[in-house]
Amino acid sequence: MSAVRTGICLLVAFAVLAHGGVEPWSEGVLEVGAAVLLLIWAVKTASDPELTLVWSPLLWPLLAVWVIGAVQSLPGMSMVPFLTRIELLKYTALVALFFLCLQSYRTRAQWRGFVWFLLMLGFAVSLFAILQHFTFNGKLYWVREMRYGGTPFGPYVNRNHFAGLMELLIPPGVAIQVMGGERRDQMPLLALFTVLPIGALFLSASRGGIMSFVAEMAFLAILVILRRRERKALVAAVLVVGFAVMLVSWLGIGAAMERFESYKGLEVSEGRRVGMLHGTMHIFLDHPVLGTGLGTLQQVYPRYETVYDGLVVNHAHNDYAEALAETGAIGGICFGLFLVALFWNGWKILTADTDGRNLAYHAGALIACLGLLVHAFVDFNFHIPSNALLFLLQAALATSVLPLSERGR
Repeated sequence: MSAVRTGICLLVAFAVLAHGGVEPWSEGVLEVGAAVLLLIWAVKTASDPELTLVWSPLLWPLLAVWVIGAVQSLPGMSMVPFLTRIELLKYTALVALFFLCLQSYRTRAQWRGFVWFLLMLGFAVSLFAILQHFTFNGKLYWVREMRYGGTPFGPYVNRNHFAGLMELLIPPGVAIQVMGGERRDQMPLLALFTVLPIGALFLSASRGGIMSFVAEMAFLAILVILRRRERKALVAAVLVVGFAVMLVSWLGIGAAMERFESYKGLEVSEGRRVGMLHGTMHIFLDHPVLGTGLGTLQQVYPRYETVYDGLVVNHAHNDYAEALAETGAIGGICFGLFLVALFWNGWKILTADTDGRNLAYHAGALIACLGLLVHAFVDFNFHIPSNALLFLLQAALATSVLPLSERGR
């Protein structure tokens, strides 16, 4: 299954570097890549009878949402059937990659490779983001024009989505530092891979991202206290964050904030967010059972808009409200069951872990999921394919038990 694992990592890196995978061409690459990897897995499984199917309780609510989308794509069930089919195709690719992750990562050594891939990806993207920030010429990658504007940072057009990416990539490194999940000779490198992404997150000046990071660190502190770890564990976390703050101070947070003041007019104001939330909830109240259909908010919202400012509302800036509007109460129940299964199984595994490395991997993954879920109250990171995919992969790690064994298949 090494080919599948390599393919998953390549697709993650591609989606991140391709502006989050939000454009039709990059979405197409992600969908085709998922189909190819699924075919490779099917051939491998058919040729090796010893391979067993790994199932996760998270798959049930994910598949239930897929069924809802399939029903909505039928004639007369969605407000805009074409958009629902497009969204369903993207959702299918994400669920397929989540399933393939469960099948291909079966030992702790394999998961360790995945965690180090995330750490290196976070370091590389953060380094690029910082360099681009201080040499920014108004173009992404210094060559691509932003035709529709934005508040860019790194490869993302929206700095809040870059912050969402960092929320998913920072916790594994911090958890390993705190829980002692690696050899001492690797800790300096691990610290570098952790401090730079934290610095980039603060430099992005995303309020939602910084609040979510604070929530992640608070959850980690609670976990350390409940597990009765030594005080030096909390000291390690404080030192890592402290070094990151020093890095931001050295880079010049004042200049960064001044630069983002120039982008303030492009940001969605608090009043506008409240208005969008109000309109989105009215959509849900008018379509309470199955919603208006996956991916239809942009087309449906204008008739519920109370304040017109000439701007297109493509997302509600609240993933929970948008999910209710597009999938109704049935979809809301499915998403709720997913979250219950995630934290129930994740916490159960955390409390049972006795090995420091197992605990670090599980804690980092669950904390990463928590951070993006907090950010979802004020943004739409779950509609950015790269961030949604990384969330699902972290959820797979957080709820995996047998794959962390050092035994073979």
